[in-house]
Amino acid sequence: MTASYDKNVSQALSNETQKVVEGFNKLDTDAKLGWFYFVYEKMGDSITPAAPTAADPELAPLLLGDYLQLSGEQQLEVMRDIVNRKDTEYSRAYGALKENNQLLVWYAWAVAMGDTVIDIPDSYKPTGAINDLLSQIEGLEFDEQISVFRTIVNEMGYTNVKPIETQAQTGKTPSL
Repeated sequence: MTASYDKNVSQALSNETQKVVEGFNKLDTDAKLGWFYFVYEKMGDSITPAAPTAADPELAPLLLGDYLQLSGEQQLEVMRDIVNRKDTEYSRAYGALKENNQLLVWYAWAVAMGDTVIDIPDSYKPTGAINDLLSQIEGLEFDEQISVFRTIVNEMGYTNVKPIETQAQTGKTPSL
């Protein structure tokens, strides 16, 4: 699957995967972060090979280096800003990445949770909506799961890069 610069064009194309993405988008910010936590806790071993092998961690030094030096509350705020597409330094750094590198960021953060990344509170319990989405994602084939993850991570972060208009939109043919 190729990456899209247009964050409005979904990478998750089937009806089932679209339902998961739509369900995720209905969650509030902290529920989205909770869902990520539980997805990586339950399915991290299957997501792991898809992200790091197709990504370049050197493209995200702010998110995979500097971020780890922040306090737990600052890290949580960065995650929330990325989920909410706020125009911040970290959200821009995230928004500039392609989907595989965005997956790598979330994977690296999940692996470091409780160590160098703020952990989910012990008292946090997933809502029914989170549990439903977890069941739905677990019921998908691996390629569909990755499609959902790529779509979700690509819809986060801030970027002011606009998609290139197509020939159909401009009425002009490309020139050399």
